[in-house]
Amino acid sequence: MKRNMKRMSLTLFFTIMALLGGVSTGIHASDKVTVVLDWFVNPDHGPLFVALEKGFFSERGLDVEFQVPSNPNDPPKLVSAKKADIAVSYQPQHYLHVDQGLPVVRIATLIATPLNTLVVLADSDIKSIADLKGKTVGYSIGGFETVILKAMLATQGLSLDDIKLVNVNFSLSPSLFSGATDAVIGAFRNFELNQMDIEGRPGRAFFVEEYGIPPYDELILVAHHDNLKNPKLRKFIDAMEAGVRFLVNHPEESWKLFVRGRKDLDNKLNRLAWRDTLPRFALRPGALDHARYQRFAKFLKTQGLIQRIPPLDSYAIELK
Repeated sequence: MKRNMKRMSLTLFFTIMALLGGVSTGIHASDKVTVVLDWFVNPDHGPLFVALEKGFFSERGLDVEFQVPSNPNDPPKLVSAKKADIAVSYQPQHYLHVDQGLPVVRIATLIATPLNTLVVLADSDIKSIADLKGKTVGYSIGGFETVILKAMLATQGLSLDDIKLVNVNFSLSPSLFSGATDAVIGAFRNFELNQMDIEGRPGRAFFVEEYGIPPYDELILVAHHDNLKNPKLRKFIDAMEAGVRFLVNHPEESWKLFVRGRKDLDNKLNRLAWRDTLPRFALRPGALDHARYQRFAKFLKTQGLIQRIPPLDSYAIELK
């Protein structure tokens, strides 16, 4: 009897140890992923924070940290220096970064359409691009914005010499309200137009892709060329796609998730921006339209913004 009891005790002991061993070996340390946003948290980042709040990252063994940069030009540079895993960037600027030698590669798309617009006051006498002749146009950042404006003007037989360009920094709509400018380039259709409506001074937008600018992705994710084979990048994109699906299917619940713990974001402007950004998120963020990226590269080369067009797979890929 004692021998049987001893045998049962040993069996029970080893069973418990096996179970504990199974539990312990089933727990894996999460892979840390550092993501630098392009600017402060806003509805453009919706799928990322929905994925975070829904646990889609943690389900895939990822511990994701989002960081807000002190300078919006820094995120790709931080990835290049391997001080961050992923950066939120812009497709047009990405070509310039690659042309400058930064070892960054597009791995996913966050917002799949342009947000940039040329905006005038709704009650302005500017009814078409041709009406900009002799007018004052404000911009925030030189380079791509002025190239956009140049191409838009060219569709109506005008050039930059036919207008007066003024750098208004980031005071786009205020410059319209004050009369300092007649039009502004660089206004985002999901933010500035809503802000103008809230202020009681509605605007009229001319969408850049309807005036000679090839369609492009506004927001993309980039990673260091050396890290492309790290499986955590593919896991991140899969979790992000799950966030997009949930957001599209449950926009109101997703809004609540987005502002949870971030009550400063719960305001009228962000609610309107959330509504207007929803149809612009990439439903297949990891997918890459090769022809579209090559077409836009040719446009930038023609406009003199980049010196050469590198092989596509050196700056934009679809992770396996």
